[in-house]
Amino acid sequence: MKRHLLSAGDLTRDDAELILSTAAELRDLADRPIKKLPALRGRTVVNLFFEDSTRTRISFEAAAKRLSADVINFAAKGSSVSKGESLKDTALTLEAMGADAVVVRHGASGAPHRLAHSGWVRSSVVNAGDGTHEHPTQALLDAFTMWRHLGQSRPGGLEGRRVAIVGDVLHSRVARSNALLLQTLGAEVTLVAPPTLLPVGVETWPVETSYDIDRVLPGVDAVMMLRVQRERMNGGFFPTPREYSRRYGLDARRMAALQDHTIVMHPGPMVRGMEITADVADSERSVIVEQVTNGVAVRMAVLYLLLGGNESGA
Repeated sequence: MKRHLLSAGDLTRDDAELILSTAAELRDLADRPIKKLPALRGRTVVNLFFEDSTRTRISFEAAAKRLSADVINFAAKGSSVSKGESLKDTALTLEAMGADAVVVRHGASGAPHRLAHSGWVRSSVVNAGDGTHEHPTQALLDAFTMWRHLGQSRPGGLEGRRVAIVGDVLHSRVARSNALLLQTLGAEVTLVAPPTLLPVGVETWPVETSYDIDRVLPGVDAVMMLRVQRERMNGGFFPTPREYSRRYGLDARRMAALQDHTIVMHPGPMVRGMEITADVADSERSVIVEQVTNGVAVRMAVLYLLLGGNESGA
């Protein structure tokens, strides 16, 4: 692996499979009474979150603590950042604290790349979501969840598996990272969304696109529903929430059209009744809660490989 994890597109297939296999070993910790390893004792991990987050920040915090690292949580609200401090000055402060890894979530696309390549810090930088750009560890935990259900017992893992990602692709950093990583792992991805919620340039992504969810669903092995990010919208991207739900929501009728082995996923937070109904979210097909558990194992694997088990990385 490289020194930083900034984009799912930076991972080779060997890199991705190393993270997934390491996560599989660490996943067993979740079922033990004592969920701790001494692998990163003496290391310091800083969670630097310029955007609100609950699940991702807590997941990284749990991952670092289970590896015995020291954790510093830095939220922009109520900090010097809210008083006008720049990313550079914040980075220099973290460097002075001796951070070994900085986990960054930022509203501006490219901010983690800027931090990693600026020379301001010597620590490893992990992108925990930048604007509408990418969220590589979410893609890794999604791929790990798919692998556990669809690829663990077959040669080639996820090679040839078909995945539908449905909903607000335009504003989703999760969709972009998943498209890149799943293609690297050999899966076939179809993005399903209204034309207004597909990004400009999507034809250059390694995916197929469709406007018709009912045509796509019967042929997929996994379906991932995306939240409509209305907080990022300043125009009319669809007529009404009810119309969106009718055209692109996953309900019991559509779930019945899936193959018997097909799993239902969601990166969270869910808007029940909008992109997914409560009965589908809570069904036996749903692996949404498992994704959260797997997220801790995958982030443990990333931190371990960046800081402890990857001495040859460049």
